[in-house]
Amino acid sequence: MLRLLSVPWRWYGLAVLIVAADIATKVWAVEHFKYGPSLQLIPGLLQFTYAENTGAAFSFLAQAGGWQRWFFGVIALAFSVLISVWLWRLPSAKRWEPSALALILGGALGNLWDRVLLGYVRDFISVYYGSWSFPVFNVADMAISVGAVMLIVELLFYSGKNSVDNKN
Repeated sequence: MLRLLSVPWRWYGLAVLIVAADIATKVWAVEHFKYGPSLQLIPGLLQFTYAENTGAAFSFLAQAGGWQRWFFGVIALAFSVLISVWLWRLPSAKRWEPSALALILGGALGNLWDRVLLGYVRDFISVYYGSWSFPVFNVADMAISVGAVMLIVELLFYSGKNSVDNKN
């Protein structure tokens, strides 16, 4: 019972907030941009548009014929379980590492939601310059990316050290 009280539920809550924000912004993007024009936020650099990605990151395997929907779904589910267990086992005093894991978990579940229900992931944020463009992405992708960078920083520079993060 004591272990149950020390479980960092706040990190699971952060993951749920990421999923909710991701789904809400995707619904908004579908309503505004699926059949309408893009919205230029910073002309020549940033716009909201609509895209459907049946593949993985950067549309990897997007034209694979449909099997990738379930393949990437199983990978996302397994990865989410792994991260959930990792979060469960972290000391309650940690802050940086569980924040990173919660962002990754929320992003993975947000994209998994789309993949299972729709067969593709809805993307709507487009960064470009001239003829160059970054693949269109969404809030879940941003959460995964930020969480991954945070986790890499944690593991490379602070893991095993008696950092301020570990003292809190």
